[in-house]
Amino acid sequence: MEETAVLLVDDEPALLLMLDMVLKKEGFRRIDHAESAAAALARCRQKRYDIILLDVMLPDKSGFEICPFIRETTDAPILFVTAKGSDLDKLTGFAMGGDDYITKPFNPLEVVARMKAQLRRSKPQAEEPGKAARTNALVYDYGRFQVDELAGELRVEGKPVACPAQVFQLLLFLCKHPNRIFTKDQLYEAVWGIDSMGDDHTVIVHIRRIRERIERDPGQPDYLVTVRGLGYKLVPPKELP
Repeated sequence: MEETAVLLVDDEPALLLMLDMVLKKEGFRRIDHAESAAAALARCRQKRYDIILLDVMLPDKSGFEICPFIRETTDAPILFVTAKGSDLDKLTGFAMGGDDYITKPFNPLEVVARMKAQLRRSKPQAEEPGKAARTNALVYDYGRFQVDELAGELRVEGKPVACPAQVFQLLLFLCKHPNRIFTKDQLYEAVWGIDSMGDDHTVIVHIRRIRERIERDPGQPDYLVTVRGLGYKLVPPKELP
């Protein structure tokens, strides 16, 4: 964690100090602060960050407003932090490009756990010492689309399609388990690495993002289908009607 670059964006100095102290106790060393939207954007243009904690209610512009601009400079996981916990706020956060949503007041250790989970999913795993690098990419071919695990690439009808880290990780997990039904809680734990604590919206939004990329008609999916009352499953081409 010492080499992980973290940006904390919040207009409450006491909260920034508290998070800074907790993160340093957990092994993080490269931590920057920003107390406004303008400062956050300037930081992101000057430096590459591995993860960003972004407050929604900032004095100049909201975190929702600046998130798309941050996304122009980085694919790093963005965790929204806000006192508003409505379903609409959460859906807005994910729609703007966020990867997770934390509601105030929060346990700082939960924030650290969520950050670590995001980092595990967004960073490629290093090769084991002495182990030769794999030369053949592992590609999951679903006919209309292919998922290249090692390249971290989604191709639809032969063309690369931009895919945020968590969307790609969820799709990759489903590709590895075709025809298996997963509940929202199971998907959250498998991909985000922690218990969902009843947060269904994260998975719902990411399922929608996947369908927008791989389906001919996201409203009537052929591949990533809903099994009513049970969850979701990815159907291989040979199983399609």
